[in-house]
Amino acid sequence: MELRHLRYFVTVAEELHFGRAAERLGIAQPPLSQQIKALEDEIGVLLLARTKRHVALTAAGKAFLNEARKTLTQAQFARHAAQRAARGESGQLVVGFVSSAAYDKIPAVFHRMRACYPDVSLVLRDLTSEEQVEALKTYQLDVGLIRPSIATAASLASLVIWREPLVVVLPQSHRLARRKRLSLKTLADEAFIQISRHLAPGFYDQFIQICTRAGFSPKVVQEARTTQTIGSLVAGGLGVAIVPASLQSFQRAGVVYRPLEAPVPTTDIAVVWRPDDPSPALRSFLEVIRQVSGE
Repeated sequence: MELRHLRYFVTVAEELHFGRAAERLGIAQPPLSQQIKALEDEIGVLLLARTKRHVALTAAGKAFLNEARKTLTQAQFARHAAQRAARGESGQLVVGFVSSAAYDKIPAVFHRMRACYPDVSLVLRDLTSEEQVEALKTYQLDVGLIRPSIATAASLASLVIWREPLVVVLPQSHRLARRKRLSLKTLADEAFIQISRHLAPGFYDQFIQICTRAGFSPKVVQEARTTQTIGSLVAGGLGVAIVPASLQSFQRAGVVYRPLEAPVPTTDIAVVWRPDDPSPALRSFLEVIRQVSGE
């Protein structure tokens, strides 16, 4: 049984006239009659009672008409679903992101994605940059938002989408907290709190490099797993930290943020994905990323 046979039958049942049905379908009347007869033979029941002047649905025909309409409607749904998936308008994406970037542009990406593609389900995973790279390589992640490092896998496609300045976070009672802007050199004797290197080697190495260029080797007294933890430790007076500027939106009592003097060091956020991934939903996500980063 083919869908066209169902369409032919439904049209004849609606018109109760083979000539008018054939005209609606754009085919000749004899082939239409033959197709309906073939359908009845396949089912093994009479669907239409025919006379020279009259066509009527049999009891079997009435029951079949209801189900045929449901089948045609479901087939149309299936067609639309396939077309929407092919256009990247539906599906599922597993998206990784670094928590230190979750306060600025990344929420805007997720909001735009939901607004533009409400039928694309986003499964969000808060992972370090290194964890995301590994998850992409093992197909546990579809796309990642990371702070790139030299060690980012060459097998992955990547694109820097945002660049943000670094700032200093200090205890509110710190002697330098009254200044509006700080130079890195003024921090040479400070105790630093920093993200653990094995969790964020790119960011950690950048931190060491900018301090070295400023003429000192930083004294890291405490490592942390998350930027939220860094804020708590700074508030507790354990030291100071250099963090991405977007963290200023994470308000915490007992700390102040101060910009650095020029040349202001910056940190990048990049989107990474497998270049051979054919997912249309991924293409839609990357387009949203480009829109938001362009704004």
